Amino acid sequence: MNLPLAFSAPGWPEILFILLIILVLFGAKRLPELAKGLGQSINEFRKAREELDREVKKTAASLEVKEAPDKEPHKPA
Repeated sequence: MNLPLAFSAPGWPEILFILLIILVLFGAKRLPELAKGLGQSINEFRKAREELDREVKKTAASLEVKEAPDKEPHKPA
């Protein structure tokens, strides 16, 4: 299946162009602040995801699977 050019993944020239636009918009002094904020956001997201995984595993481990009692086949009266 061939995707149109608009839906293809960006290559190195496109990524460099985007980084250049970001540099022009925010300036060189703000880039370290933006990168630090982005890193902290990613770290917080990772911690939240790991905590959610731990809670799901803890809840799954605490649940007991109960078997249904053996039932006799229904006999018409």
